[in-house]
Amino acid sequence: MNDLARRDFLRGAAGGLAGLALVPELDRLFPVLPPGAPLRTALVGCGKRGKEILAELAKIDGVELAAICDRDPGKLKSGGRRAKEAARYASVEELLAGESELQAVLVATSTDQHRPVAEAALAAGKHVWCEAPLANTIEDARALAAAGAAAAAAGRVFAAGFTARTNPVYGRARSVYKAGGVRSLVAARGAWFHKESWRAVAPTDERQRLLDWRVDPARCAGLPGECASHAIDALLWFTKETPTRVAGHGAILLHDDGREVADTVWLDLALAKGRRMSFEGSIANSFEGDNLVLRGTHGTIKLAQTHAWLFKEADAVTMGWEVYAHRQPFHRDEGIVLLANATQLADQGKLEEGAGLPNPPLYYSLHDFAAAVLEGTAPACGAAEALPPTVLGILADQAVRRGEELAVEPALLGLEG
Repeated sequence: MNDLARRDFLRGAAGGLAGLALVPELDRLFPVLPPGAPLRTALVGCGKRGKEILAELAKIDGVELAAICDRDPGKLKSGGRRAKEAARYASVEELLAGESELQAVLVATSTDQHRPVAEAALAAGKHVWCEAPLANTIEDARALAAAGAAAAAAGRVFAAGFTARTNPVYGRARSVYKAGGVRSLVAARGAWFHKESWRAVAPTDERQRLLDWRVDPARCAGLPGECASHAIDALLWFTKETPTRVAGHGAILLHDDGREVADTVWLDLALAKGRRMSFEGSIANSFEGDNLVLRGTHGTIKLAQTHAWLFKEADAVTMGWEVYAHRQPFHRDEGIVLLANATQLADQGKLEEGAGLPNPPLYYSLHDFAAAVLEGTAPACGAAEALPPTVLGILADQAVRRGEELAVEPALLGLEG
């Protein structure tokens, strides 16, 4: 994307926003990998997430997709249409045996297969990026996190796809949070609403069972594990607050097709000092999409994947940047567009340019992983960071299924526990 296209994108993205838009500098929006030989990579899992990964990998100069792998013939064929130059394999064993120069493996299988696939790649000496959550059971999550930590200690990179930690807009919002932009946390609320069935269309019962892993309670931790864990991870990263108890309720409100996994859930997580985090998620409705709201005594931060806003309370102290602010309406509130390099932009008369991400959050997670491998540094979300939100999501799913409030044992959240 050239400079003119970037400016056009940023100007258009800003037009519909309000509140205090939290925008990072351009070098974080358009990162560049360090020079060196292309990173030879393979993708395991060519389903919906795998296709999204293929699309983002194609944007990253310095990453070479050598192979794709999927045990489902239809998905492997579909992935091959998007990665025509990549070799195709039907099993991880064949992939690792057939690609001797492979450096990294991206795992985008069903969640119940994350552990065996990632462990096989790590055992073969490969760097691994694993879709989040790590697993659908606490046992598998802890085992994979331990394997990832051991690999990291041996000089290999293990990263997980909790994308908040690599999202440039979220990073900008976190810096405002840490600087006291909302003062004391009052409450947090996460939401994930996407109307879909979580079922596939397959020609045989066997293939149907293989593809319908999200509605199989033995293979998936439901909306709490798959979706709430991402909101919980952002909460942990921003606030360092760890929930002590979790309760939940679930129901099937649309997809009454014999499934056991709730299509709509409500969660309540207890934080310190009597504060709470709530979460609502559903595949029966799409309004709101993905977002997390952090309410404080001096302001509120709203995070919505590609955008973030700060809404200041009337009695909030002035932080100094307001002189450069561009005001816009947001429902009944009036907010301010905040640009990370506001002084420079004000001098250039470009305050209204820029809000949001030019690429999906997934892009920045994959880019961070590739950079960590090429530079020999730690990724933004490694095993230690990925384990707590994974476990908390699984516990929340157990609370929903049992209809009970469950205590969070701190030992479960750490690699040494």
